[in-house]
Amino acid sequence: VLPIYPSSLQATSSVVPTNHAIAIRNTAEYFCRRCHRISGPPVLHRMVLWKPAVGARVRRVPYASGSDAPAYAAPRGKNAFAVAGRPFDKAREWVLSGATRDGTRELPPLVLYNSLTRNKDPFVPLSESAVSMYTCGPTVYDHAHVGNFRAFLTYDVLKRALLYFGYDVAHVCNLTDVDDKIIVRADREKISVMELTRRFERLFMDDLDALNVLRRETRYPRATEHIPEMVRMIQDLEAAGLAYESNGSWYFRVGEKKGYGNRLVKLEVKAEAGAMPGLDDDEYDIEKDGARDFALWKAYKPGVDREDATWDTDIGRGRPGWHIECSAMAKKYLGESIDLHCGGIDLKFPHHENEIAQSEGANNEKPFSAFWLHNGFVNIGDEKMSKSKGNFLTLRTACPKALDVRAYRYLIVSSQYRTPLSFTTAAMDAARAAIRRMDGARANLERALSQGGDPPPDGGDGSISGAVGKALENFEKAVADDLSMPRAAASLFEVIKLAEGEFKRVKKEKGEGEPLDMAGLRAVYDAMETMNQIFGIFYEVPVSEGAEEEEEADEGGEVPEEVQELVISRTAAKTAKDWALADSYRDRLLELGFSVKDVKGGDPIISRV
Repeated sequence: VLPIYPSSLQATSSVVPTNHAIAIRNTAEYFCRRCHRISGPPVLHRMVLWKPAVGARVRRVPYASGSDAPAYAAPRGKNAFAVAGRPFDKAREWVLSGATRDGTRELPPLVLYNSLTRNKDPFVPLSESAVSMYTCGPTVYDHAHVGNFRAFLTYDVLKRALLYFGYDVAHVCNLTDVDDKIIVRADREKISVMELTRRFERLFMDDLDALNVLRRETRYPRATEHIPEMVRMIQDLEAAGLAYESNGSWYFRVGEKKGYGNRLVKLEVKAEAGAMPGLDDDEYDIEKDGARDFALWKAYKPGVDREDATWDTDIGRGRPGWHIECSAMAKKYLGESIDLHCGGIDLKFPHHENEIAQSEGANNEKPFSAFWLHNGFVNIGDEKMSKSKGNFLTLRTACPKALDVRAYRYLIVSSQYRTPLSFTTAAMDAARAAIRRMDGARANLERALSQGGDPPPDGGDGSISGAVGKALENFEKAVADDLSMPRAAASLFEVIKLAEGEFKRVKKEKGEGEPLDMAGLRAVYDAMETMNQIFGIFYEVPVSEGAEEEEEADEGGEVPEEVQELVISRTAAKTAKDWALADSYRDRLLELGFSVKDVKGGDPIISRV
């Protein structure tokens, strides 16, 4: 993609090596070398200026800035590529091409369903530094339940997909640590608000780790540590004519915000005061000028509020409303306009609609978020799982064993994130069976590859590697198509079936020294590892502090006799090279809650799962 500038500007030249590609996005027009058309900034093709290796994977890396930023795409030389316009240091991003393992594919463009446009839209980030992503976090007054964790696992799949497609990600997930429910529980337990919220914050982080949620480069800001930012935003809204004070509390004037109620939802909003019920539905409603207005700041009420949950500020003593927290923290860490905002479908209205109104109203109507992604509910029976209904299960209750936790993760990440999901015994049984099958396939592959050394790929007919490449291509197409994870899971099991079929072929042949297709098996193993970058299901579940205490109490006794006998029988089966029998013993051990790890030259290590 070449930027078109006035001809009066001096032409520059730059080498674009055979293993590089570059894309430029700024205020200029573009000439696309693929379709030979001039278009405006919204169009961005990943275009190779100097042809890279056939089928090279195009990946993004952030453009360097400051003294380390190169002035051109590469040093000048005899193969310089002439470009009319400014030097490449004005580019928005570099796009480097790196060959994939099979060297035959290019990543498809990422498309996401945008609740704002109600369409699947091509994803193009706003800036060169990183994708800015804000996700609604928990209110830390209790354990999060398995319904809540669908949202956090959806965020995780999205973040992993962005990283897989070569983007850096600046991710912020808020922690609401001041709230009516928090105050009620702190009063009931006769402890400080901070003591209560820090306890459940730690437990929430433990659960994220148990579910293998990526937390690197993610900020988890607390609402209570951003009161000044919220106050400034309320003052900005007042200056814009969108906020007013009533008896010490501050409210957003919905009637003055053009387009309110029609961004993420389609409300029949009437102009008359009182035409709609209050959105906050609490004791502050009677102080509002308009029934549709919502609280930005709640004034301190003696006998109702706590000293440790109110603040003295320039707009009075009190505490923030729920909606202003996210707007203020998103602006502080990600800027006035961001790429992605995610949350459960129940947050579309009023929370997310209110966020848009606040953020755009306080920032001169700059668009708040380019993309809005919403995940569906997790249901128990025919009802949404929620604390208010009393039909919720915590992760620790629903998934007491490590295998259960991994199965729950697989159940969620292999589903279509926008559709409702039923949490049932049958669904969890199927997920556990899938994890066992995948673990078995990986163990067989690791054993074969470690024992096989590095022989030539003379076993089989050589068809496995080609089939793996096709499955991996389908996997990437599925992920790129609005995170179509059921299709991605089908691709994962396609490669697993290839490995299972190869092991069965060799066993069926019964010939002396019948060789395995080692190149094909290596391709299968590598493909599983590649797909796991997004699925995140092959890992050891860490033990949380609470679980460690239970385990210590458990480890006072010896390993059950049945488990010891199964381990001995498995070792004997492996010595006899009866791999199927050995695998059946391993599966039985997993059912009993134990795993076994082979140690070269030593006894197997038995541990609980």
